[in-house]
Amino acid sequence: MNESPLLVSVEAVQVNDFEQWLPFWLKYQEFYKVSIPEETTQVTWNRFFNDKEKIYCAVARSSESPDTILGFVHYLYHASTWAINEFCYLEDLYVTPSARGLQVGKQLIEFVQEQARKQQCARLYWHTQEINLPGQRLYDWVAEKPGVIEYRMPL
Repeated sequence: MNESPLLVSVEAVQVNDFEQWLPFWLKYQEFYKVSIPEETTQVTWNRFFNDKEKIYCAVARSSESPDTILGFVHYLYHASTWAINEFCYLEDLYVTPSARGLQVGKQLIEFVQEQARKQQCARLYWHTQEINLPGQRLYDWVAEKPGVIEYRMPL
């Protein structure tokens, strides 16, 4: 990962960003071959602006065109039996194809890292699918892979 970084600003998403965020959210789902119901998408969007929720969205904006979003990251805080302080879970990360390889994803991760440090979290972590090879190149560059295997049980 030695490409020159694209200059972006990373900040909390704004209510009026929905129209730019939604197509990225849908492309993210398409990549992972999932279809999240529209109702869930709307509830998720509203949670980003509810002070009682611990789930957040930040966006990367182009420095050349501050109204243009280039990607997003979703993250949340939760308690853990492994630490006194909360963990920060980076749940979703998406960068528009034209900005990939320009360290936009790295800057989004670093923003979450900074927020987790401000919250004095014990850990920042995330998962990815085996098929996400481009994402794994970034993740291997900025973090360690602990060898965890995830299992899921339908409820």
